Amino acid sequence: MKTIGLASVAATVLSGSLFAKSVAAADLPPIVIKGSHFFYENGTEFFIKGIAYQRDVSSNGTVAAAGSAEGVEPTTFTDPLADTASCTRDIPLMAALGVNTIRVYAINATSNHDVCMNLLADNGIYLIQDLSNPKSSIIRNAPQWNTELFATYAGVIDALAGYSNTLGFFAGNEVSNERSNTDASAFVKAAVRDSKTYIKNQAYRTIGVGYATNDDAEIRDDLAAYFNCGDADEAIDFWGYNIYSWCGKSTFTESGYDQRTKEFEKFSVPAFFAEYGCNTIPGTRPFTEVEAIYGPNMTNVWSGGIMYMYFQEANDYGVVSISGTSASKLPDYTALSSQLNAVTPKNTPSASYVVSNTAVSACPTTGTAWAASSNLPPIANSQLCSCMISSLSCVANGGLTGNQTADLFDTVCGLDLAACAGITANGTTGVYGAYSMCTASEKLSFAMNQYYLSQDSASTACSFGGNAEVKSAASAASSCSALLSAAGTAGTGTVTAAPTGAAGSTSAATSKAAAGMVTVPNMNMGSLSLGAYITVAMLAGAGVVLL
Repeated sequence: MKTIGLASVAATVLSGSLFAKSVAAADLPPIVIKGSHFFYENGTEFFIKGIAYQRDVSSNGTVAAAGSAEGVEPTTFTDPLADTASCTRDIPLMAALGVNTIRVYAINATSNHDVCMNLLADNGIYLIQDLSNPKSSIIRNAPQWNTELFATYAGVIDALAGYSNTLGFFAGNEVSNERSNTDASAFVKAAVRDSKTYIKNQAYRTIGVGYATNDDAEIRDDLAAYFNCGDADEAIDFWGYNIYSWCGKSTFTESGYDQRTKEFEKFSVPAFFAEYGCNTIPGTRPFTEVEAIYGPNMTNVWSGGIMYMYFQEANDYGVVSISGTSASKLPDYTALSSQLNAVTPKNTPSASYVVSNTAVSACPTTGTAWAASSNLPPIANSQLCSCMISSLSCVANGGLTGNQTADLFDTVCGLDLAACAGITANGTTGVYGAYSMCTASEKLSFAMNQYYLSQDSASTACSFGGNAEVKSAASAASSCSALLSAAGTAGTGTVTAAPTGAAGSTSAATSKAAAGMVTVPNMNMGSLSLGAYITVAMLAGAGVVLL
């Protein structure tokens, strides 16, 4: 995988409704899930023979120069499913390679994807799509799940749900990659929950939502258990494993594949390798792991894998070199093709498959080894945020920069810690304000209004250096009354209503923090430390390095 930089939250995508109902010209039968396996609708078992297909984008959808240092700021990315010339060139090559699935890390949801999705369907190829993009993703060291992110993710769903060869979506990739940031998994699991609910509420066909994890020995077991535990509406539909332990001509036991297979033999949902293809051994990769992945030792547990990757970049993982508009097969292409086209995994027809892995995992206990509560952040409901803003008498001025917003959070929460209880989120304790999923400006207005009310609505209490103003609170509309009542006057209640309508109708489509993402992180209501609970995630300098 590549280096990633973390950029500021981008403007939320518009509704994908223009393309939401697109249908591939040569429809492939949708892939369905039964127990821990994938099947075609006719009952034939489906094994993923995949390849990652995207240039200059890391495995969590964030752009950076390959091999660059931590802290590199991402720029732009090319949506491979909207690049018709490249699709026309590359899809036949991928089909000849033996591929039946591609993984794409980021798309522009407002683009038209008909041509590429039709070409994929014509060549018998399915798509697994990540929902994030370089400027809109859950950040492991300052995690949030909010209406802006939800609108982005829902826009991707809108853009691709109408194609029968959309196999599924990843709501996150390697977000928690070590013990110190496992609290971020609570926010990713909230994204899984809301994405699944959105697919259902929009009356799309059933499309699975999963997560792709790294192979970290300290947390891999807890990660798999966490995303599989609890209510089915919150849990993943499938599990992707990014694993690079088979290098060169390794073996089933030397690579650790035997142990990973043992660990997942009772997993209740399909599991597959979301990335594989170690390149640490000099020379052409032999891809001898392919025989194991699709062989008798693994196919009862694993549903195939996705090789990383198609394009040759500086990181030297590719199988095809691009020069101008031409593609040249590399030795790795021939090696992978010979392996993929030689394997025929044993098929268990759906009618003969008796689901025995019915028990979900037990949620890991929070402590020194695991920091994510099984109590998830609130549903990202922009309607609730809009209702809240309409009800306020003191609101923040528009056009504040990220630094200004952060300073004002510091001010108002320092004046009255209780004023911020309704906007804070703690993934470890599982305590969240009802409005913690709103935009930064909306959360700031709520905190200001809470302080203003605590001061008996004195006019001087709604100034904050001229950065707030008094307005007339609107009477709650009938559609707002129940939402505001559930949230409570302090914003510490629980709202269980999901947003209605298409993604583009959310308030997040027109609001964002001006110069970065402003985080109001964990607040310990028993002790006050301004430096500990007010954090500004100015992402232009933030970055992390993945394997």
